[in-house]
Amino acid sequence: MLSPSGWLSATGAGCAAAMSAVLAKLLSSQLPMLVQALGYGGVVLLNVLMWSLYVRSLKTLSSLQATVVNFASNFLISGFAGYLCFSENLSSQWFFGAFLIVTGIVLISEAGDTTEKCKTN
Repeated sequence: MLSPSGWLSATGAGCAAAMSAVLAKLLSSQLPMLVQALGYGGVVLLNVLMWSLYVRSLKTLSSLQATVVNFASNFLISGFAGYLCFSENLSSQWFFGAFLIVTGIVLISEAGDTTEKCKTN
């Protein structure tokens, strides 16, 4: 099973990356220059947070587990944010893909646990 702190850090990294993308998409050239500057500062801060959380997750998870959880949370949050903020469609194919990603996370997590048990024996 994934380490709770590693899992939360990897998930948080994916969420921060998704929110950074959403914020960047919300910024337009029609906004005042100060608002744009603050918005892009927020994008940079969210990316710094994402990398910080990702590196923290690597302390307790394998690089494969951390990367997959980070990617999956980014994908899922980006999809739902697109639906909520930008009225993008989430088709049945998207939900099937999300299901496959979550299934893959479970399989990779279990494989990582098996590998760690073999190393300790």
